[in-house]
Amino acid sequence: MTETTTAVSAEQQAAEEALTAKVLASFANTTDPRLKQLMQSLTKHLHAFIREVRLTEAEWGKAIEFLTQVGHITDERRQEFILLSDVLGASMQTITVNNPVAGNATEATVFGPFFLETAPEIPIGGDLAGGATGQPAWVEGTVCDLEGNPVPNARIEVWEADEDGFYDVQYDDDRVAGRAHLYSDENGHYAFWGLTPTPYPIPHDGPVGAMLEATGRSPVRAAHLHFMVTAPAMRTLVTHIFVEGDPQLEIGDSVFGVKDSLIKRFETQSAGTPTPDGRDLSGTDWARARFDIVLAPQN
Repeated sequence: MTETTTAVSAEQQAAEEALTAKVLASFANTTDPRLKQLMQSLTKHLHAFIREVRLTEAEWGKAIEFLTQVGHITDERRQEFILLSDVLGASMQTITVNNPVAGNATEATVFGPFFLETAPEIPIGGDLAGGATGQPAWVEGTVCDLEGNPVPNARIEVWEADEDGFYDVQYDDDRVAGRAHLYSDENGHYAFWGLTPTPYPIPHDGPVGAMLEATGRSPVRAAHLHFMVTAPAMRTLVTHIFVEGDPQLEIGDSVFGVKDSLIKRFETQSAGTPTPDGRDLSGTDWARARFDIVLAPQN
């Protein structure tokens, strides 16, 4: 398709600029300086976009209809607005802005729409699968600060999809599976049994999925395991680890969450290989991975 440029007369430009100025002035009495900055900057960029692409009334109506559909499909179990933010890269850009590089601190990535605050607690070495299907995976590592000092009692939230690509909240039976939280020990060490992550599509049966299809984009996410790590005086870390060798890494992650430092090796162990904690897995193969977490100090 050939791009076309619509000529805009000086009089038309003046009229458009005058409207933008009028809207900006309407926020002049906003007492909260940060809110004033946000609203005026949003106005400038939104008006600039409308003018740049010469947005038609029909297109704007379609955009409003799309956002209305996003709202209608959103409920306590599905957050379509987070999906929209994710696939537009807005989530990752916000994360990048708010998690500046700090030495060798572990990089942050997207939160996603499937976190629950009510995940059960497990001990170090516990199993978070909760009956979810997939290859068992032993994940261990340490939590430390930028100087390498261990961070004891760090709260580590972990959640993931099953081998079919579904999180527990996507089922209708109120199951709790593939999620838990645990705490690092006095040496900053942690370990748990989970599942080897597999690629899966984000929910694409709604308006966000329709948008991806219309633009020729895949809804598939690279295989990953979610982490959120909190500790006193430390910056909260929301991140993933990804699976080395996953073909989806070459194709692309639908929410732009992959960072090279977060790609980890999940080494498959044959059935009968002794496990770190003596768990009997003589009838199946399993995997093990290491993820050492480095927390940045709180801003």
